[in-house]
Amino acid sequence: MPKQRITKEMVVEAAFELAREKGMEQVLVKSIAEKLGCSVQPIYSYCQSMEGLLQDVYVRIRQFIREYLDQHIDREDFFRSTGYAYIKLAEEEPNIFKMFVLHQREGIASLDDLYRSEAGPGVADFIAQTLHIDVSAARVLHQNMLIYTVGIGTILATALPGIPAEEIQDQLENAYQAFLEQTLKGFEGKEQVHR
Repeated sequence: MPKQRITKEMVVEAAFELAREKGMEQVLVKSIAEKLGCSVQPIYSYCQSMEGLLQDVYVRIRQFIREYLDQHIDREDFFRSTGYAYIKLAEEEPNIFKMFVLHQREGIASLDDLYRSEAGPGVADFIAQTLHIDVSAARVLHQNMLIYTVGIGTILATALPGIPAEEIQDQLENAYQAFLEQTLKGFEGKEQVHR
């Protein structure tokens, strides 16, 4: 039987699957070779360095998350369902969620920097239009929900034997309502001061 030709894409996919199943710490050349049923030589020939391979795996993780969210977001309730989709990701794919959340981010010196790096362009505008609120209020609400969702998702992804998803979703809904109320009151107060 002829030997299977190992490609870089196969190496990255095998590394991604290992990370998904067992965590990034299990992405080792030997483990990748075992998963592909080959020697370590093809892995070394495609990977200039382990750091480069891990970067490729993080790109694959981001692609997986985009696809996952796209399948789990309700277009009629986009903002709220995005938070629920991240919670579902934490529950169903805890290693993916942990790798997404816990990877090092460069150039972050404030929560504002974090928000700009994580929120897509135009998200605050979209939220403002959807909820009929000021763009600044939408940005504050979104930032608060990002921080809260990542925190509660991390709890869900790391708690053993596990917290029921319904309990987490109830908590997320309570946080959304509280943040929305707080944000609206804060911006109403600012408007009254400026009048």
